[in-house]
Amino acid sequence: MKHGFHLPSSTQSRIVLLVLSFGLIATLGLSVMLTSAQTFGSNWTGSYYNNTSFSGTPALTRLDAQINFNFGAGSPFTGTINPDNFSATWASSQTFTAGTYRFTAIADDGVRVQIDGQTVIDSLVATGGTQTLTADVILTEGVHAIRVDYVEFTNAALVQFYWSSVSTTPSATEGPTATPAPTGLPAIAPGSLTATVIRAGVLNTRNAPSLGGIKVGEVLKGQTYAVVGRNENATWFLLQLGGYQAWAWGYYLYINSNEFNAPVVSGLSAVGLPAGVTDTGVLAVTNAGLRLRAEANIGSAQIGRVDWGSFVPVVGRTRAGDWYQIVWKGTVGWVVSGYLDIRQGDLNNVPVR
Repeated sequence: MKHGFHLPSSTQSRIVLLVLSFGLIATLGLSVMLTSAQTFGSNWTGSYYNNTSFSGTPALTRLDAQINFNFGAGSPFTGTINPDNFSATWASSQTFTAGTYRFTAIADDGVRVQIDGQTVIDSLVATGGTQTLTADVILTEGVHAIRVDYVEFTNAALVQFYWSSVSTTPSATEGPTATPAPTGLPAIAPGSLTATVIRAGVLNTRNAPSLGGIKVGEVLKGQTYAVVGRNENATWFLLQLGGYQAWAWGYYLYINSNEFNAPVVSGLSAVGLPAGVTDTGVLAVTNAGLRLRAEANIGSAQIGRVDWGSFVPVVGRTRAGDWYQIVWKGTVGWVVSGYLDIRQGDLNNVPVR
């Protein structure tokens, strides 16, 4: 005879059902929590291209509810888009409450995110796997334009973009205690517009008002510099450094007065041109990685490799306009014009060579 405590079968069934119900509720609760923490936005206008440079007329344009795709190894849209070597852009206007937001992009292969025209995530490269990138951005209350660029080279393709709130109540930024500028810089006159690094231990400075600009130096947290210019949107500031000027992203800076009081200056202000090269006032950005060549033909020797998203001055052009002469890291050379977008200046001022 076996001794022990036994529940009736009907009671056992009720207990099992109750346990399963609690598990289901917990699972649903977790799902709801995760969903509410991540926002994918809505009404994305998607443009899909059968190339990796977002060029020409889109092969397909459609409205996507969100950017959350796992295309696998096949074509995203059979018969319309290539299974490999394609690209896509999504654009939408989204409404935000004032605060700090963390934007996350997951992609295989490359992805770039722009908010109100400012690049905050930039990794349009062949990764051979999945990359996860984030950016914390302070937004004012209201509508903000978002654009997501995606490029697929080979093998599996996936892309996901969402954001979550870090703080919906921006902390008041009282002026930091200014640390004197490093020695070797000119003295800052009383009443000058200044910038103090507050949100980065080390902040890169660049030769153009974009994350695609070439890094030319570094500034340190707590250091204060004279502001000598800004871009039109007052999101990038030109700083006076030791013997040269360079651009820094305003998100990482505390500006001691109205930042719009700084004069709008050319994006070429910090590029620097080799001796004997005339400034035409024309600035372009690359929309692909390019071979820099000694002459304006594909058979000419390669003398450099220009990174995707780089800002470059245009100092010459062919009569047909199919090649531009540019300056890249101090080297003058030629690139195919179809992979550059003019961002500043008039091409008519560029001499034919």
